This record gives sequence, structure tokens and C-alpha cells, in this order.
Amino acid sequence: MARKYTSKIGGQAVIEGVMMRGERSMATAVRDEKGNIVVESRYIKPISERPKSHRIPFVRGVFNFLDSMSSGVKTLMRSGEVFEGDVEPGKVEKWFAKKLKINIYDIMMVFSVILGVALAIGLFFFLPLLIITPIKSAVAKNFGADANNLWYVSVLYELLEGIIRIIIFVLYIAMTTLMKTVKRTYMYHGAEHKTISCYEHGLELTVENAQSMSTVHDRCGTTFMFIIMLVSIIVFSIVGIFEPYLASLGVWKNVVLFASRIILLPIIMGISYEMLKTMAKYDNVLVKILKFPGLALQKLTTKQPDDSMVECAITAFKTVMAMDADPTIPEKRFDTKKSYEKVRKEIKTMLKGVDESDIDWIFCEVTGVKRSELAELTHIRQMEYEKAVEYAKKRKTGMPLWRVFGKVDFYGAIIEIDGNVLCPRPETEYLAEQVVQKLKDGGRALDLCTGSGCIAVAVAANKDCEIIASDISEEALSIAKKNAENNSVAEKITFVQSDAFENIQGIFDVIVSNPPYIPSEDIAKLDKEVRDYDPKIALDGGKDGLDFYRRIAENACEHIADGGYLMLEVGINQAREVIKMLEGEFDCDVVKDLQGIERIVIAKKSKRETV
Repeated sequence: MARKYTSKIGGQAVIEGVMMRGERSMATAVRDEKGNIVVESRYIKPISERPKSHRIPFVRGVFNFLDSMSSGVKTLMRSGEVFEGDVEPGKVEKWFAKKLKINIYDIMMVFSVILGVALAIGLFFFLPLLIITPIKSAVAKNFGADANNLWYVSVLYELLEGIIRIIIFVLYIAMTTLMKTVKRTYMYHGAEHKTISCYEHGLELTVENAQSMSTVHDRCGTTFMFIIMLVSIIVFSIVGIFEPYLASLGVWKNVVLFASRIILLPIIMGISYEMLKTMAKYDNVLVKILKFPGLALQKLTTKQPDDSMVECAITAFKTVMAMDADPTIPEKRFDTKKSYEKVRKEIKTMLKGVDESDIDWIFCEVTGVKRSELAELTHIRQMEYEKAVEYAKKRKTGMPLWRVFGKVDFYGAIIEIDGNVLCPRPETEYLAEQVVQKLKDGGRALDLCTGSGCIAVAVAANKDCEIIASDISEEALSIAKKNAENNSVAEKITFVQSDAFENIQGIFDVIVSNPPYIPSEDIAKLDKEVRDYDPKIALDGGKDGLDFYRRIAENACEHIADGGYLMLEVGINQAREVIKMLEGEFDCDVVKDLQGIERIVIAKKSKRETV
């Protein structure tokens, strides 16, 4: 018998897509609502690494069937999520998830499998037995009760029951073709078969080559189901020989017969699986005859696909081929939709006690939607949901919101931050604004204790100037440089590592600084969001909080041009003390913030009279 070449990759049609499964991986390619092909892929344990029971002939078929059904239902549900969003779990599922710590998605998948099996058993095993019962009663009435106890009559009943089972199966499939969604799934089923056949014929995997193939395939699940029907007729007919011995059970006879169907089902699956694998390998006359009914039935479950469907199937197939060959290729997940309302409730529950505005900003950050437009949001993508949950978990620990995001909008510039720099405060924007107002185009500025570089970047973005930005921390300067590059002002700023004026040279029109100004003993009393997340080096201003102002006052004058400005952000009740340090060389003024706190000291260097 001549052997055929068969691929080790099999497939399944899903909602608006195709799943392909190889030896070590599986991939599902689906078209989203925009018409783009999106792929979800993962690695699976190969047969060689599974328990030996999964490889024993006539036993492996049962495990293969159950595994295929489980992964098939899960894949089908996942493909549906690309369009429909998440499925709202019921009270029972929620109770299981909460009390037993069982994943709701897994519960729903298990329930779907159980319901599918129950429907199959009811339709194809219980219903035929129910239909045959009145026939047995009619025979007993006309030919005597003993007629039903003859073994050959019992065998005829089993044959008739098998024929009824096949008729129900065919009618069931025929009825599903009337549903538009199912019909499209059958078209993707055809695309799956064409793609596999194209590969097995040694052709290049192109849409044109695949479309030249047939929509039917030897290893189709439809053929497998039909083989199960035929094998069940033979097995149950053998059982029918012993049926007369059950006559003494009376009404319990049908219960035993139904139970026998269920008990023998694994044996039937095992035999059918081996038949399917064997028949798929050969193509002689005998095999063609045996395969004909199943292939004919595939005319109902497969339809001619369009090119976009075949393209989808080829994408899934190529993904599996690549992942089977290279296990370093990363897995992918669908970016599915989730209800914004449900996700917001989930995040709100996580952040109980946190200002709701923080929740707004989290969703603005992950979706890119303006805060004023959040009310119009209906769904968010899976990746956005995962990011929102990640942010919520960090915020729950007390981490400040902008540290959660790792960036802050400062005076129109996006400033990245990490644990090495102070998170820019809104009041510091007043300081940056004063520099922008006082510094003339073409001027030169020095930003002492630049930290994240927020002031230097904001000024450079608004003025045609030269800026020196200095800090004692090498890590802070690294962040500042990155922020300058990200905001396209790097050519205007020179970064210098310096402890105050230690490495600073030249004269400047403006010197600006937001130095550490918290008294050392007050740091422990600060809010958790400041104390635990801002670097101490950026907070600690010495015993009275004024150490850095004294150093600046001692050296600033020699680095500021006549008529130039020294601008300093100060803490609560510090402005007057700082002004005292500058009196004589500078004319000082104070700018208050929105809370009425004296926040900015503006010191203008007095012009020296020439003799």
C-alpha cells in the first residue's frame, strides 16, 4: 500500500479565523474588527514528553480527543473575545473564583466542554435509544414479548439505532449551515484544509496555491466523528447479542443499555482514532471507499473560503512551523477587548480609599484618551487592561501616581523619572515659568541640582538659549540627558557633574535651582509618597533645610552677570531666611504659589557702577 505524506500540523476553524497545532506549538490567527490579522500563539508539551498512556495505540485516541476538545473550546472562546470583549461571569462562577480560588475563565471553559459533551451524548446516544423504544413496544405487541429477546432481533435494533444516530448527526450539521456565523466558520474550515493540503502537496504556501486545493481533508474532525458513528454501530451490534440476557431487568434494561453506550465510548474513540490515522496515510481503492462517507459529509462542514480567510490560515500555519523549528520565538496573546465599566469597577475596588481622580489618570495613561472623554469610553484592549491593573497594584502600595507611570507632564514637556530623581511638583512649574519670562533669547542659564532635568528641558523648549545643567548624582544626570533627548532639546543643554559650583565655569544671565530644602529631622515626618519614593539626597537640606542656599549664596554672585537673576524654589517659611542671605548683592522679590505660600525667591543682581 503506497503511503501518503501527511503533515504533523492539524487545525480547527474558529470565529473569524483558524487555529493550527503542531508538535510543540499552536497558533490562532484571527481577523479583528478592522480587518487586520492578529495572532495568539503558545508552546505545548509534545507527545514524546507526555505520559506513556498518551502514546499507547487505542488509548491515545481518547486523550487526543479530550485534549482537542478542551483546547478547541478554549481557542474558540478566545477568538470570540477579539470581537465581543470579555464575558461576564455569573454568581456561581464568581463564588468559585472567590472561595475556591479557581480562575473564572477556566470554569467557563470547563462548563462549555461539559455542556458540549452532554449535548452530544443526549443527541447521539440517548435520543436514538428513545426513538427505538416505541418500535420495540410495537414488535412486542404484534409478535409477542419474546420477539425482543432474540439475539438477532437485538442486533437489528442496534443497527437501526446506529442508522438513526447517523441521520441525527447529518441533520444536525445541515441545520448549522443555516446560521450565518457558523457558515463563515465552515468557510474558515475550508481555508484550514486547503492550507494543510497545499503544504502536504509540496507547494509554496501562497493564497493562490492553497486555493487550488480541495476543501476536504482526510484528517478532518468531521470524518473522525463519522467514523465514530460507524464503529459504534459495529460495537453496539456486538453488545446487542447479549441484550436478551437483560430482559429480566424490566424497565432498568434501557438504563443499562444507555450506560453501556457511555462506558464503551472510550473504546469506540480509541478504535476510530487509529482508523483515522491509518486511513489518512494511504490512498488506495479500499481506503477511498472507507473514507468516502466522511469526505462527503465534509461538503457540509467546509465551504469555499475567500482569499482573506486562506491568508489567515496560512499565517497560523507558518507561525506554528516557525515555533516548532525555533523554541526561542516568543509567545503572543490576543489584544482582546474588555468592558471599560467592568474594568473601572475592578480598579476602583483595588484602590479603595484612593482619590478617584487617580483612577481617571490611570485610564487616561493606558488608553491615551483625554480625561474629559473617559465618559464616552466603552471598551479597552486587553493590553490596556493589564497595564491598568499593573499601575493599580503599584498605586495601592502608596507609590505616587506619577512614579507609577514613570513620567510626568511638566510645563509642556514629558519628563521621565525613576528612583534616582525627585518627582517634579506643580509648584516647580512656577520656577520654570519665571526663568522663561526673565531669560532673553540668546541668553545663558545654569540649572543647579537639575535632577530629572525638568527645568532645563522646559526652558530649552521655550527659549533660544544655552543651558548648563548640573547635578552631583551621575544617575540623575543620566535621566536628565534622556529627557533632553526625548524632548528634542539636547543640543541646547550641556550636562556637568558638579557638587554645587565646584565644576561650574563662566557667567550666566540666569541661575536657577530647586535644591534640597527639607530639614533632616522632618524627613521622617513627610508623607509616605514623598518619604519612601523620592531620593533622600534630593530632599535633605541639612539641619534647618538651608544648607544648599548658603552654598549658593556664597558663590552665585561671581557667576551671574550684572542685571542677571538668581531664582530659587524654597520650602514653607524659608523665603525670608534665603532673602537675608542674598541682601547686599541682590534685589529680592517673592512669588507665591496657588496656596498663597511664598515659593519662589527671585534675586536680581545689582549692576555695579563703573569708575
